[in-house]
Amino acid sequence: MQIEATESQRTAPVLKQEETAEKIPLIVVAGPTASGKTALAVELAKRLSGEIVSADSMQIYKGLPVGTAQPSLQEQKGIPHHLIGFLSPSETFSAAQYVERASACIADIRRRGRIPILAGGTGLYISSLIHNICFVQEDPPAGDLRQKLSEKAERDGWEALLQELAARDPEAAAAMDFHNHKRLLRSLELCITTGKTAAQRAEESRSIPSPYICSFLCLWFADRQKLYDRIDKRVDGMMQEGLLQEAESLFHGSPGKTVRQAIGYKEFFPYFSEEIPVSQAVETVKRETRRYAKRQLTWFRREKEAVWLDVGAYSSLSALADAAEGICREKLKDFEECFPKYSLGSK
Repeated sequence: MQIEATESQRTAPVLKQEETAEKIPLIVVAGPTASGKTALAVELAKRLSGEIVSADSMQIYKGLPVGTAQPSLQEQKGIPHHLIGFLSPSETFSAAQYVERASACIADIRRRGRIPILAGGTGLYISSLIHNICFVQEDPPAGDLRQKLSEKAERDGWEALLQELAARDPEAAAAMDFHNHKRLLRSLELCITTGKTAAQRAEESRSIPSPYICSFLCLWFADRQKLYDRIDKRVDGMMQEGLLQEAESLFHGSPGKTVRQAIGYKEFFPYFSEEIPVSQAVETVKRETRRYAKRQLTWFRREKEAVWLDVGAYSSLSALADAAEGICREKLKDFEECFPKYSLGSK
C-alpha cells in the first residue's frame, strides 16, 4: 500500500553526526478527535519499546475520564502513559507549562532507554514542544485596546472579532475555537499590537533549535463521513459511560473556566437549566466535536514534516501500525547508524 509523504520527507538530507549528537528521537501521533491516535500509539509503543506522553489539553484534568476521553487501563494495555489526569479542574494550564512538563517526561523516558511517543490532538501543545517555541512574557495590549475589543464583542458579538482576526490572520482564525473567547481576544490583541500573524510570531520565537528529531504521523480520513461516524459513535458510548453525570458535576460545581467551556460538557448546561431536551444536547455535542475535528485538521496541515495516514485505507489496526512503524524506523534510522544507544527496539 502506498504511503503518503511530503516532498520534504522524500528528499530529506542525511543527518550528520554533529546535527544529531544532542537530539532526542520522538514519535508523534497526531490527528483529529476519534481518529484512533491512542490505539496506534499504544501499538507502536508495544513494538518499539516506547512510553506515551499525552498531548491533550483536556486529558490533563483529573476526575473527568469520560468527557476528556482519557484512555482506560484496558486501552493502555500496560504501556506507561504520562500527563493524564494530574491537574485539578479548577486550575489553568498554559502551553508553556505543558512544554516544560512534557520535555521533562520525554527526557526521562530517553534516559531509561525507551522511545518517547507524543500522542494527542492539541496542536498548540505539539507544535510548541517539537519546534521549541520560546514563550516570553508579552507586553500588555497598548492603551485600552482590550477594553475596546471587549466592548466590540459585547456590542457586535464575538463573530465580529473572529471576522477581524480572519482579515488579519486567516490561518489562525480557521483553527480558532470560537467558544474560547479568551484565546480569541488574545490572538486578536497580538495581531494588532505586533502587526504579525501567529505563524510569523512563532517562527521568530524559535531562537533555539529543537532538541528533537521527529517522526510525525498524522491520522486522517479521506472519506470525512467515516470520521464523523466515529465521532457520533464515541459520543454515544460516552453517554453510556457517564458523560451526563460528569457534565452535571461541573454544572453544579465551581471548576475552572477552561473545563466549563470544554466541548462535551458545556453543551449540556442548557439541559440542566431545563431549556432543551437531553437529545438536543447530545446532538450539539456531536456537531461541535465534528467542527473541532475540522479545526484540528486545519492546524496539523501546518506541519510540513507530517506523514498523513488515511485510517480508512487500512484493513485493521495492525496494518495501520505496520505502515506507521515502517515510517518511524525510516525517519529515525540515522540514530541507529550514528548512535546505537538510540536504536529502536526490534519487534
